[in-house]
Amino acid sequence: MTTFLAGGTGTPKLLRGAESVFDPAETTVIANTGDDVALGGAFVSPDVDTMLFLDGDCLDQERWWGIADDSTETHDALGALRSEAGLGDAPRYLPDDQQTDGPAIANWRRFSGVSEFMEIGDQDRAIHLLRAGLLREGETLTAVTQTLADALGVERTILPMSDDPVATILHTPEGHQHFQEFWVANGGTPTVTAVEYRGAGKAEPTAAVRSALEEPVVIGPSNPITSIGPMVAMESFERALERTTVVAVSPFVGERLFSGPADKLMRATGYEASTAGVGEAYSFADAFVLDEEDPTEFDRPTVHTDTTLDSPDDTKRVCQALKTAIDRVESEMHTPAGEQ
Repeated sequence: MTTFLAGGTGTPKLLRGAESVFDPAETTVIANTGDDVALGGAFVSPDVDTMLFLDGDCLDQERWWGIADDSTETHDALGALRSEAGLGDAPRYLPDDQQTDGPAIANWRRFSGVSEFMEIGDQDRAIHLLRAGLLREGETLTAVTQTLADALGVERTILPMSDDPVATILHTPEGHQHFQEFWVANGGTPTVTAVEYRGAGKAEPTAAVRSALEEPVVIGPSNPITSIGPMVAMESFERALERTTVVAVSPFVGERLFSGPADKLMRATGYEASTAGVGEAYSFADAFVLDEEDPTEFDRPTVHTDTTLDSPDDTKRVCQALKTAIDRVESEMHTPAGEQ
């Protein structure tokens, strides 16, 4: 068994075409929920959904979010009505006293549906509405995720990182912004002075997550701050990583980032925006898979390969490198000190 930590697009791309190396029936994915938002009557869990849609064979693999060929009639009609009413397009948070009113999993990230700053397709919306309804009935996010996985015919086990609320809040000169407001509504342009994982001090990984973390763990080329950061902000989650085998793929090649806002956010949290910075952020990692052009040197086992993930063949190659790294770490763990 192998457990993958997923956020954004890095790990989903890593798992596309990986079946010959990591059997889905023997693979668990723990998905980041720090990006989740309650938007109007919907509950959106972007990183969970990307994995559900990938394994349900309906993911839009051009954008790496949403459902392929989905229509947007409701989203477009809402936008037109909002424009006619002169209500503007900026994200609109619900009042502070409503941020913790309702299912706790949505705490600190409740947005009014007046400004639907995220494009939500019509089939995609059905997923979010069903999730919201079941959460209001008292189901846990873990249980709801399994219900959706069953409905979509997903074989792989997909787990939200916690059934407790953890919201990634970015501090900017203009005030605090939820990550989705920063990245989707504002295009990642605001200056970031700090990153807060609100709720992480009280949140706990579920029993299913703790069990999955007893297996070897793979961290894909994800954003260390907003994809993996909310998970390790839970102390018991980080302690579990320290006890098991962890192999990580860098989202950088030296100081060059493949995509996303990881460089800005790593600098905002005191890390160098580079593979070396990733190594510092992942102090619990036992080994790394780096691009063949990456000059970074670690005092931990390192496997080099082309880490491009543009096709299923690419992902198979990187997954084979990951398997090699896992085997190397576990071999060294079982080798007597005098024989190393």
